[in-house]
Amino acid sequence: MYAALIEYWFSDEVSARWFNSTPEFDRQLLARYGETWQLARQGELDSWCDIAVGSLAMVILLDQFPLNMFRGSAKSFSTEARSRETARAAIDQGFDQDLTASQKSFLYMPFMHSEDLDDQALALKLFDQPGLEKNLRFSRHHYGIVERFGRFPHRNEILGRKSTDSEVEYLNSKQGFKG
Repeated sequence: MYAALIEYWFSDEVSARWFNSTPEFDRQLLARYGETWQLARQGELDSWCDIAVGSLAMVILLDQFPLNMFRGSAKSFSTEARSRETARAAIDQGFDQDLTASQKSFLYMPFMHSEDLDDQALALKLFDQPGLEKNLRFSRHHYGIVERFGRFPHRNEILGRKSTDSEVEYLNSKQGFKG
């Protein structure tokens, strides 16, 4: 099952939607993987994490898929912590060394998505390697936001948090990151 997920995610058709999604793609992803995500959320697919590619599939399922499947709702961030735990365990086992640069980028991405500055610092370290330069640029950007605000202001409304005046000013600026 994890092999099919990896094949799907890294296909030419889907990779074109990684950072350029559409409502239609989000709905398709939910229809195709919503039940699998729920199983992963409940810990029923933890055996995937016994190997590198299975760990990668789990991280993508817990970190990337919810951002699409549940876009605009707090549920889109609900398995981020679990994705970081999975990624950290995979890295501790050296599984990242068995992955391509493109695959590594998704294994490391949960740390870039974290609102914890230590996780952001880890993302900077992980992305600072050949083949991941583009990700390093985005990681620096994410780090700067969390360093400045202690969180991602673009998540405030979705998560029911009150934005500070400086966050509102930032979000309304040309530099404002919308997610």
